[in-house]
Amino acid sequence: MIRKLYKIHCLLGIILGAILLFMSHAHASSPQELTLLNWADYISPDLINTFQEKFNVKLQVVTYTSDDNRDQLLVSTDGGNFDVVVIDGRSIATYAKRGWLAKISEEEIPNMENILPKWRVAYEGSKEYAVPYFWGTVGIAYRSDLVKSPVTSWMDILQPAQELQGKIFMLPQRRELVDIALKGLGYSINSSDDPSAYKQAEKLLLQQKQYVKKYDVPAVNDGSALVSGEILAAATYSGDALTLKAINKNISFVIPSEGTTLWGDYLVVMAKSEKKKLAMDFINFLNESKNAAEHAEYMYYATPNSAAEKLLPKEFLNDPLIYPSNTIMQKCEIEKILPARVYKTRNTIFMEVTRDKM
Repeated sequence: MIRKLYKIHCLLGIILGAILLFMSHAHASSPQELTLLNWADYISPDLINTFQEKFNVKLQVVTYTSDDNRDQLLVSTDGGNFDVVVIDGRSIATYAKRGWLAKISEEEIPNMENILPKWRVAYEGSKEYAVPYFWGTVGIAYRSDLVKSPVTSWMDILQPAQELQGKIFMLPQRRELVDIALKGLGYSINSSDDPSAYKQAEKLLLQQKQYVKKYDVPAVNDGSALVSGEILAAATYSGDALTLKAINKNISFVIPSEGTTLWGDYLVVMAKSEKKKLAMDFINFLNESKNAAEHAEYMYYATPNSAAEKLLPKEFLNDPLIYPSNTIMQKCEIEKILPARVYKTRNTIFMEVTRDKM
């Protein structure tokens, strides 16, 4: 009887050991999860799949609809719940002061050596806390087959002809909406010492409001309002416009004659992330020259990665809508951090203008 019990105990021990071994193996082989907060349709699905396979990771992508929406998400968690976030360059310093960002270095992300120096230091805090993602311009996408005259100026949508009235999208961004009005009026987007500039900008945007269908970014897919013809013009981002042009050849994109905003987006690692090493590996992966080149071609955006540029076809690098000419670049401005009183004025204008049409 004792021998039988001994055999039973041995058998149970073997079974239990096998179960524990199986559970340990299953746990070890199950993928980690990394959470990215990003704009919708702003990363290559192929690169996501390659990264997941290479690092045995599940990349969870959470999307936001505007800078304000992103900020609200992060305020609600005090910078938690996300590992990597795509942000505009001007927000880096603000996020860093809140204690939301982890510092980064080339030791942790060696492919940062591929990044053009001017984009590493383009914004306050960008060198210490962020890695450049893409850069581009704000311009006007429009249906060249459905309008009588080409769109060439900001004033073409700020004071639209009858055929465009009620068929315009304007950007739902506090900074960029006011920037467009300032540029259209001949002012710098970084105006801070001329109150009359903002009074004129507010007046112009309020006059335009009746002709704006919605303050929104047009979708970049077959269902886009610009593809269907529901709208005929939209203030939008260069890469989005070129993606839409690939869907419908009658969509044109122009950088207005007055000049425009030159923007840079960045990848940051959140201070509260428990997967900082994996987050750094993800950013490093995106900046491998081959991956960065593939990514730029997929997104139709200019890359800040000099090693990737060497792999890109000439027709891509020579496309003036992706890489504007020197003449156009001289009319473009990077947004600077402005005094608090100016932001207050801009916020008041934005809220008044967009009310009921967001």
